[in-house]
Amino acid sequence: MSFGLIQRAERLPEYFLEKAKTMSGIVFFKTEDLSGLKAFYKKRIGAEVWKDQGRCIIFDKKGFKFSFCEAEGEPETCGVLTFLYESREAVDEIYGHLEDIAISEPVSRKPEFDIYQFYGEDPEGRTLEFQCFLDQEDAGGS
Repeated sequence: MSFGLIQRAERLPEYFLEKAKTMSGIVFFKTEDLSGLKAFYKKRIGAEVWKDQGRCIIFDKKGFKFSFCEAEGEPETCGVLTFLYESREAVDEIYGHLEDIAISEPVSRKPEFDIYQFYGEDPEGRTLEFQCFLDQEDAGGS
């Protein structure tokens, strides 16, 4: 093995550690309507297409990566996609834009978690949550 290959191999763990700092993970869901979800998440939720792989689309919303992949059978709708906002006002603003898909009104729930949020649904029935942490809001948010 040449010296150059050894040097590059020794740097691989450092490379992966650096990548891990910028990419923490992706949640994948099976879908029957990839094009419909692409339009919904871009236009309604404000997510960007991070990577379009044809049968899978990976979205990014302020660092939160989630994906939908075409597959036979029922779409996967378990779990909750939670989108974070900096304040109650921001949650109320997005509620105003998404009231037609909301399944609850914005409220402070679960005092032990100190959050303000509402729930909605995407076109395939996945639960979406739009929330802010009240303790971060009081501290100036992030």
